[in-house]
Amino acid sequence: MSKSFPVMLLPQPEGGYFVQCPALPGCYSQGETVEEALANIREAIELVVEDMASRGEAVPASGPAIVTEITIAA
Repeated sequence: MSKSFPVMLLPQPEGGYFVQCPALPGCYSQGETVEEALANIREAIELVVEDMASRGEAVPASGPAIVTEITIAA
């Protein structure tokens, strides 16, 4: 069975990327490259889902991510 989760990558000022999975609160990771960050969050998601299943918790359903941009007057 496969399940998709939206993730959000945020470039860090010091380099690398912070990545989180909003559907699974507290599920986040990082990496020096986009590829590394995505591999790391995949592992984190798998561990969180495995832990939830072992405790009999339902894995939250997640829909597609909506990403947009807001412009403000500075």
